[in-house]
Amino acid sequence: MSGAVEAAIAELGLTLPEVVPPLAAYQPAVRTGVYVYTSGQLPMVEGKLPVTGKVGAEVTPEEAKELARTCALNALAAVKSVTGDLDRIARVVKVVGFVASAADFTGQPAVINGASELLGQVLGDKGVHARSAVGVAVLPLDAPVEVEIQVELTEG
Repeated sequence: MSGAVEAAIAELGLTLPEVVPPLAAYQPAVRTGVYVYTSGQLPMVEGKLPVTGKVGAEVTPEEAKELARTCALNALAAVKSVTGDLDRIARVVKVVGFVASAADFTGQPAVINGASELLGQVLGDKGVHARSAVGVAVLPLDAPVEVEIQVELTEG
């Protein structure tokens, strides 16, 4: 089943990927009431990380921004896995982005803009959200970026 949100994704030349299988003991997304919380999504593409390392060292901020966009796409796939339809999203409530950062890198907000901008492009006003962008020492599998989202669903 696809609707307006998936059409907007397609207009960007993207496709909604399969849900990334969990790396440990958790679910990719959990629904409670009208909310869906995703687990942290790595920028996996066809089961692999396209790039590894720290942003500001092995990974450029521009590359990391693109990876954050991939994380957001994976997060939307996780949401769809528990809702069946991305058009049920009433709004994105919160985005939390983690950036594996070189010691002197301070551009985490610009990196996580990759996720925020994608959500705005495919969801319009429903994609406007609160956000945290956090620099960390290391992420699973040496991923440069990880993003989780919380969305509110329409009733029904």
